[in-house]
Amino acid sequence: MKVFKFSPSVYKELQALKRKNPQILNKVYKQLQLFQQNPKHHSLRLHKITGAVENTWSISINGGYRLLYIEIADVFYFFKLGSHDEVYRK
Repeated sequence: MKVFKFSPSVYKELQALKRKNPQILNKVYKQLQLFQQNPKHHSLRLHKITGAVENTWSISINGGYRLLYIEIADVFYFFKLGSHDEVYRK
């Protein structure tokens, strides 16, 4: 079973989505559930981020939202959630 951990900033963004856009929040939970069941599912559009912290990966929440994570010792640490531009901003 995969273990998920969330950074304080991701947790804060999830709380904000609960208030301002519950539809995207539901999509986040749906994509995380799908990732738990099948991390290679095509709708996740999972891909490695080049030029970033080593072993950084991205999950697509929808056309505009992304969730970034790293895997450390069988723990998936999600550290950035936001729009495409917010997540990939240097």
